[in-house]
Amino acid sequence: MRQLLLTLLLLLPALTAGAQSSVRAGSLRYDSLLHVLPQYAQVQQQMADLRLKYEAETKYNELSFQRQFSEFLQGQKNFPENILLKRQRDLQEQMERSIAFRHEADSLLAAAEADLMRPLRQQLDQAIRQVGLEHGYEYIIDRDQPALRFVHPSVVEDATPYVLHKLGLAQPAPAAAQPLNPAAQPLPAGEAGAL
Repeated sequence: MRQLLLTLLLLLPALTAGAQSSVRAGSLRYDSLLHVLPQYAQVQQQMADLRLKYEAETKYNELSFQRQFSEFLQGQKNFPENILLKRQRDLQEQMERSIAFRHEADSLLAAAEADLMRPLRQQLDQAIRQVGLEHGYEYIIDRDQPALRFVHPSVVEDATPYVLHKLGLAQPAPAAAQPLNPAAQPLPAGEAGAL
């Protein structure tokens, strides 16, 4: 909420001045830019490999539990009471360890993804900052985040080509600024009428 209010305060002069504004703004789709980085596919492959390893361990734990439970069911009529109670406790402990492992694996996967994505985000953030400074933007709006519902197209320029060029993924951007045409670009679901 605080970020939305800060963004709106930054945009207020541009929105009130209309088309005559000297404020230069850029816009881009951060997630789209992140996905075109060559390293992004490598990160996704590393994450898929990690997920497979954790899934294999989870499957092993499940099969072990099923085997022990099956043995328990087959022998429960023949077990003395103290062995029966011990096996029930063992099954309960194994089930709790399995659940704990799943939660820990989810946490570890999330942390691994954040660590692998950090250099990509830093590279993209640096390119965006350089484009902002080179093109005299006062701000660049990320259209993938639903914080802003509307910005007049006459005060926003699409900064994506400049960032792609800065990342070395596209030809030099055209010299003349290209105003953003919201009608020409498809918007994500839930963002109709917005940038």
